[in-house]
Amino acid sequence: MIKKQLIMDKALELFAQRGFESTSVQQITEHCGISKGAFYLSFKSKDELILALIDHFMMQFTTNIDYKVKNTKDNEKLLYEFFYTIFHSFHQHSDFAKILIKEQAQSFNEEFILKMRYYDRLMEKVILSMIERLYGEEIKQIKYDLIYCIKGFMKTYSELFLFYNLPLDVDLLSQSLVEKTNLLAKHITIPFISSELVELFQQPINEDLKKEQIIETMEQKIKEMEEPIEKESLILLKQELLEPTLNPAIIKGLLENISSHPHCKWISYSLRNYFEF
Repeated sequence: MIKKQLIMDKALELFAQRGFESTSVQQITEHCGISKGAFYLSFKSKDELILALIDHFMMQFTTNIDYKVKNTKDNEKLLYEFFYTIFHSFHQHSDFAKILIKEQAQSFNEEFILKMRYYDRLMEKVILSMIERLYGEEIKQIKYDLIYCIKGFMKTYSELFLFYNLPLDVDLLSQSLVEKTNLLAKHITIPFISSELVELFQQPINEDLKKEQIIETMEQKIKEMEEPIEKESLILLKQELLEPTLNPAIIKGLLENISSHPHCKWISYSLRNYFEF
């Protein structure tokens, strides 16, 4: 586990300098001070390493934003907290954020594209839940257009400070985007993206497969976990997936037990969505 993380950390340094395509496994192993054999014990290929890095970054990014949205009780602060969390996270992980934006613009790797689309859909789901909570029926006809406007803000402004090295005032930027979003929600009158159009380019998630994947991940974390409260919570939540018996309040309590653990954030996020909390 430690060696795997070392490879990811060192490879990220090289990818930031050279990009994915121009960095070889040989260069990665030399930078890590390990043999190629040691590399292939952790990753079957460079592509697998790249996908692992994407998962590592995007899982943290998505779960942090989802958790912030669901746990900000004051609607007056919700949009601000959403934007602030996004750009603060981009700032913290600027090297990898730069790589992702550059690679998306030029990548023809199907696995990479599918992986990014998957996380893009998860982010759309978070944004949809937020704007429906904030604006209700007022944005029923234009909610998908509003989602794409918000995603446009995220992409455009992140590129502004990632690639132009401009001074970043996250507080001011978040306030500005709150104002812009509220104006759009209030004044958009001509919808373009309908629910029918969304269904055409979004494939449904197989819930049975999703459940199996969550259980598989939980079993691995249960083996690794040393903290007794988190470990027992994972065991009980896994049992709930297999044989539902607990009431929602208990499930929420168990999720709170694991939500702040760095190795359980993705499981917590997946379960909150599975149980529709």
